[in-house]
Amino acid sequence: MVNTMVGASIFGLPALIAARLGRLSPIGFLVAFVVIAVIAACMAEVASQFQDTGGPYLYARVAFGRFLAIQNGWLTWLTRIAAVSAVANLFITYLSGFIPAVTRPFVRAAVLSILIGLLAAVNYRGVTGGNQLSNFFTVTKVSLLVFFVVAGFAALALHPGLRVNPAPTQANSADWFEAVLLMMYSYGGFEAALIASGETRDARKDIPFALFTAIAATTLLYIAVQYLVIHTISNAGASAAPVVDSARRFLPHFGVQIVAAGTLVSAYGYLSANMLHTPRITFAMGERGDFPAFFGRVHSHFRTPHVSIVIFAVLLLVFSIAGDFRWNAMLSSVARLFVYGSVAAALPVLRKKQPHAERFRLPGGITFAVLALLFTAVLVTRMHRGEFIVICTTAVLAFGNWLWARNRAIGFDAES
Repeated sequence: MVNTMVGASIFGLPALIAARLGRLSPIGFLVAFVVIAVIAACMAEVASQFQDTGGPYLYARVAFGRFLAIQNGWLTWLTRIAAVSAVANLFITYLSGFIPAVTRPFVRAAVLSILIGLLAAVNYRGVTGGNQLSNFFTVTKVSLLVFFVVAGFAALALHPGLRVNPAPTQANSADWFEAVLLMMYSYGGFEAALIASGETRDARKDIPFALFTAIAATTLLYIAVQYLVIHTISNAGASAAPVVDSARRFLPHFGVQIVAAGTLVSAYGYLSANMLHTPRITFAMGERGDFPAFFGRVHSHFRTPHVSIVIFAVLLLVFSIAGDFRWNAMLSSVARLFVYGSVAAALPVLRKKQPHAERFRLPGGITFAVLALLFTAVLVTRMHRGEFIVICTTAVLAFGNWLWARNRAIGFDAES
């Protein structure tokens, strides 16, 4: 779960958060932690009673039926596409430090096509290659962040003159809401890990422990990175590459180059991991009859969901070229809120439908569910026009998908 949450967003988000909250930005992660912890508590109970793979899509299907399950599946798909597209743009930002020409529109589109196309080709040919690539990037990503945090705090302790005092920021309610939304993007991913929760040995114990341990550890890491950025860069909110700009303050040139190169590896690793598991969402829906059957096709030779992989790669490229890091990050956060809300709403419904299910029982579960729905509803109101249009379009497509699936099921029943 730590691996799915700690993606490459932490290399770009500190500047966006600092621009809104200034010196209060590390505290902002504690606020985001409370919101995420309430949502995760609901997920812990709901996920613990399922022995099948599927995650939030499966929970919605059992609790509310096919219509909301399909809506949930589409929004989950959109969440992953937007999240990965944000990181693809972050990759271009950090690559421009080595090759400035990549920011030109045509060159940027070409580089993104090559990056995404290569990952699609690797995963098209087999899950083993994609998994090995993902594991390599994961080790590099975690090692880089530990190196950056340890070196940064050591430098501030040994050389107090490096410390920068952030200028006072008058953060209003709108700044706080948008900052928390962005921080939720940085936490996003733990729900992806729950897709395989049915394969754990003891879901009632494993899921709650994994969720809260991972979220707590990630919060400490995010606070450390945010603190270093705002206390080593004089105008952190204006930085396009905050982690590298921060590293320049306390690392020698070769150390900065290591951090810069490491961010590229981390960003590409995040793309690699998502190219590995996200196509399995539409593959699972295709197998269950909730998506067109071709999404569930398996390649005759490579044994991979090749159609789902290709379609995901194409959509990822479109979103990456059309949007920037901030827009895709906000879109992913907003879409994710609907998924989180559906899981919170499923908690009381599943308690009534499956009163004797083997599960982790959340004390005060109904209160947690109400709080989670309140948090998500309030944060959803902060979406901008662009995100609203994409969310509505996705909902309309999901509605059409549901009509198709329902009519298809009716046709099968009539034939039988």
